Amino acid sequence: MSRLRGRYKESKPLFKVLQWIGAVCLFTIIAMVLMVAFQRLAGVSAQNINYLKVVQALQSVGVFLLPPLCVAYLWSDEPYRWLHLQKPSSGAVIWVLVPLSIIVSFPCVNLLTHLNEQLSMPSFLEPLEQTMKEMELRAQELTESFLQVSSVGGLVVNLIVMAFLAAMGEELTFRSLLLNSFTSQSFQRGQVERQASAHIAVWVVAIIFSAIHFQFYGFLPRMLLGAYFGYLLIWTGSVWIPVLAHFTNNAFAVTASYVVYNNDMDTAWLETLGTGETLWVGIVSMVLSVIIILYIRKIQLMGIKSE
Repeated sequence: MSRLRGRYKESKPLFKVLQWIGAVCLFTIIAMVLMVAFQRLAGVSAQNINYLKVVQALQSVGVFLLPPLCVAYLWSDEPYRWLHLQKPSSGAVIWVLVPLSIIVSFPCVNLLTHLNEQLSMPSFLEPLEQTMKEMELRAQELTESFLQVSSVGGLVVNLIVMAFLAAMGEELTFRSLLLNSFTSQSFQRGQVERQASAHIAVWVVAIIFSAIHFQFYGFLPRMLLGAYFGYLLIWTGSVWIPVLAHFTNNAFAVTASYVVYNNDMDTAWLETLGTGETLWVGIVSMVLSVIIILYIRKIQLMGIKSE
């Protein structure tokens, strides 16, 4: 295996893309085999919620988590560092500010989602728009069924499957792999301040990240979150910080839904806080989020200059 490490680091970009697609296909097939095996051994239907959670976990691992680890081993002599899996050199404050920025932005995300929902496609694309609405409705119904758990054990499972695995896998794919590949060289902390291509890479990957979810009416907030995750990676030099941000975003939604569901509370406020009569909350949330993000950028760049 050691002979394969870094063997294809000088390969053409197209060949690397094919290697990545091949890795995704390979691990997806393995995941599908495991899905079928689990279903038959457990004797559950394809609509069983616990089975569907296993399916989602295997998809996160097979499609997003393992392929970047595999191809990074082939493309670099130091795959661990190439994927930016090293411990961040940032101070302890970053571990507080990043989750805080995500939690504070919750009403702002609702507001952006509301604005996104006001957009409509041209009349000739109406059939596509209707199809996308139906897809999003089905996805929302499935997510809600996942979130309706009444035990602490169920909450922990949701946090692992819907928060941690999703965050870890997607950040390895979109930030570690794609963002690294789209820049002219493996970036170092703060390079975004010196290299225009890094800015372009951040936003291109953010657009891909949002589009791949196939949820048009949540495209705008998801794209902005993706860009924020990308800048966190470039500012800190470690993928663990965007993983923390992504995990916090998912875990906050999972935990809030758990609390609401188990206390017979109206779930509507989760999606409407920051819109309508609480528009002011969304605006305040947006301002505070920008302030915190700019402060994170400032302290990171100050840390780089002092190194």
